[in-house]
Amino acid sequence: MKLWSKGFEPDKLIEEFTVGQDRQLDMRLAKYDVQGSMAHIRMLESIGLLSKSELDVLLEALSDILAMIERGEFEIEPGVEDVHSQVEFLLTARLGDIGKKIHSGRSRNDQVLVDLKLFMRDELLRIADAVNHLFERFQSLSEKYGNVLMPGYTHLQIAMPSSFGLWFGAYAESLVDDMQLLVSAYNIANQNPLGSAAGYGSSFPLDRSMTTRLLGFEDMHYNVVAAQMSRGKTERAASFAISAIASTLGHFAMDVCMYMCQNFGFISFPDELTTGSSIMPHKKNPDVFEIMRGKCNRLQSVSNEIALLTANLPLGYNRDLQLLKDIVFPATTTLIECLDMCDFMLQHIKVNDDILSDKKYDYLFTVEDVNRMTLSGVPFREAYRTIGLQVQAGEYKPTREVHHTHQGSIGNLCNAEIARKMKKMMSALGK
Repeated sequence: MKLWSKGFEPDKLIEEFTVGQDRQLDMRLAKYDVQGSMAHIRMLESIGLLSKSELDVLLEALSDILAMIERGEFEIEPGVEDVHSQVEFLLTARLGDIGKKIHSGRSRNDQVLVDLKLFMRDELLRIADAVNHLFERFQSLSEKYGNVLMPGYTHLQIAMPSSFGLWFGAYAESLVDDMQLLVSAYNIANQNPLGSAAGYGSSFPLDRSMTTRLLGFEDMHYNVVAAQMSRGKTERAASFAISAIASTLGHFAMDVCMYMCQNFGFISFPDELTTGSSIMPHKKNPDVFEIMRGKCNRLQSVSNEIALLTANLPLGYNRDLQLLKDIVFPATTTLIECLDMCDFMLQHIKVNDDILSDKKYDYLFTVEDVNRMTLSGVPFREAYRTIGLQVQAGEYKPTREVHHTHQGSIGNLCNAEIARKMKKMMSALGK
């Protein structure tokens, strides 16, 4: 049961190798395939390739298939190659020759292209929602703990005073930068490729503006060859956004693992959100954030996988592109799971609000005291030398005063301004 059948069946070993995991992966495309077909046949009726009565019958049958999908009753049967074949065979079994008419003016190439565009558009919006929820969590924690000081580090050496407000707020704003890439990926996905057929157009007078409008695309890929070339480019653009978000999240997970360590003791979580050791009864391990860090590190390889898969392909469709689904589909799911898990864990975080009373953090304040002397009129280099000599002689006594007022500093976090930037990104996605 293959759309391209010419009276023979391929060797079973060949079929298993070429189809691979496509049947399972295509289940995520099922509703988009039906949506694409519904738009396509409405267009076919408008140009005279279907009668009004045929369109009504086909739309009713496709609506029934869509309802099956939404109820979880749809499946790609054994021997059926992919989701496109399954939908068309269901229609043909129910409607006879009318069901065979839906393929006029299109190829499986642009059929899967439009499915993937619709899928990626929705997945990117789901990722955006998950990012925004975590962003709001970071901002809330930044406001809540804005005045709670913590050590800042460079080279993993005690450097200058920081605050939990600054720490949480930094990750909030980092996510805004990541959203720039996600918006760009969304704009690439939000273009209609339907009508490019096998990559070189069709002799039918297809109304591509109509299908663009019906499917809610912002614009279309006009050049039919460029439309086919977007296969891989859409996924690669999405992978850059996924990688950037994963990098921010993985960096935060590393911070959490380090700050939970008894040598730091900056934060903690309830016992039931940590794991233990089979031999050391005192252990409370940050396994959630270690797994999160590992998954996010793996996600950063997705763009490289896609680049290697598509690097040397000739123009036009090549079956290699089928393997993009193996890479991208699990990646979007994993990223959303990590974002949601991070948000859940942060609902239960406990912050140590008395870290800097420990004498080992005295040197955090050397820069503050150098600056205080400079503000009083002492030349900066002289103030720096004075405090430096006190440190060398073991005579330094910190004032433990922090006066940061400029934008983005401990005393002026600018969270409202950062929220405005995120709102702009969400608005660009129609949110």
